[in-house]
Amino acid sequence: MSRTFVDDEIASQPRTWSEAVQLASTVAGALPAAGERVAFVGCGTSWFVAMAVAVRREELGLGESDAFAASEFPTGRRYDRVVAISRSGTTTEIVELLSQVDGPTTLITAVADSPATAPADDVVVLDFADEQSVVQTRFATSVVAMLRSSFGDDLDGAIADARIALDIDVDALVAVDQCTFLATGWAVGLAYEAALKTREAAQAWAESYPAMDYRHGPISIAQPGRLVWSLGGTPAGLEAEVAATGATFVEHDLDPLARLVVAQRFAVALSKAKGLDPDHPRSLTRSVILA
Repeated sequence: MSRTFVDDEIASQPRTWSEAVQLASTVAGALPAAGERVAFVGCGTSWFVAMAVAVRREELGLGESDAFAASEFPTGRRYDRVVAISRSGTTTEIVELLSQVDGPTTLITAVADSPATAPADDVVVLDFADEQSVVQTRFATSVVAMLRSSFGDDLDGAIADARIALDIDVDALVAVDQCTFLATGWAVGLAYEAALKTREAAQAWAESYPAMDYRHGPISIAQPGRLVWSLGGTPAGLEAEVAATGATFVEHDLDPLARLVVAQRFAVALSKAKGLDPDHPRSLTRSVILA
């Protein structure tokens, strides 16, 4: 299959992460301040982004941080700020939630004039990371890069690792019938996103778990011809346990966000190997808008 939109969008991530880091310093007033109690919300990929950044913020001691699927947000709970993440700014659950929240809200989106901008108190636009593919890649990771930078993380290493991730061979991994993504800490959200990318783009059986919990049942499906892929924080002894099942353990010595880039490329390569169109996954659209 010829080069797709998502190929180019994945390849652009070192650049969009750099732009996201620059943006973080100019929109600091719209982003969570240290000590605030914050809820991050999203749908699909954006929910997994919310998970990752919420955990990272707490790891850095910046304040209590929760993450919710927008449809499951506890409206009776008080937060100092609610941060909604939506690439299109049209997702029904996000628009409705921003209209209902009592308190400061921030929308992070790729589209400046989307419906969700009207009810939001503050809007941060990453239009440079918008995408033509239905499958999200660079918008999601650029949001993570921007927020990590705003939390005080130095993204120079992650950006350098992303360039390395673009050259790692993934074609050798596509001859599999199942893949499980694992991680610990803030990278657990990235593992969930890697599995979603594999399901969306390639219609493939992919699962995801916190790495320590993987031993508590899911390892039972590991066998030859299957992958167990670490996005960060592999517990001691787990690689050997996976090897004993005959499954292939995959791990790259990169920042977790750059490891996600490798997984994105794997999902696209698997899609193409199956003769699918990764830009237009079955039954999916750019945004879910309910009647």
